[in-house]
Amino acid sequence: MTVRKTTVLVLDCAEPERLAEFYAGLLGGTARLGRDPDYVEVAGQDGVFLAAHRDHGYAPPTWPRPEDSQQAHLRILIEPGDMDEAEREAVRLGARPIVTRDNGGPRDERTYADPAGHSFALAARP
Repeated sequence: MTVRKTTVLVLDCAEPERLAEFYAGLLGGTARLGRDPDYVEVAGQDGVFLAAHRDHGYAPPTWPRPEDSQQAHLRILIEPGDMDEAEREAVRLGARPIVTRDNGGPRDERTYADPAGHSFALAARP
């Protein structure tokens, strides 16, 4: 028998509803609060994308300081012609630009911090 599994990337934060709403807006999904008020899922047509979990002692990452490790980040693939519009949307939803220079063509990648300080990148789809 094969057990059905779902993989969910869970981001720790101080305000899971706020972070889930940010990613729901950015990824075109919906925020779903279940029985646990400290855990909010972001779901789309194909299932759960990720979740936000309340960490009562949460401290945001300090990346990109050279002495700190980035550890992990989300890479959101965008059609190359849509990068500027995707950037405007991310900032409107609450993203903070970190490195946003236009690298042009297939290597265009722009890095931001989400409202809880996690880094993510908008990258041109190869």
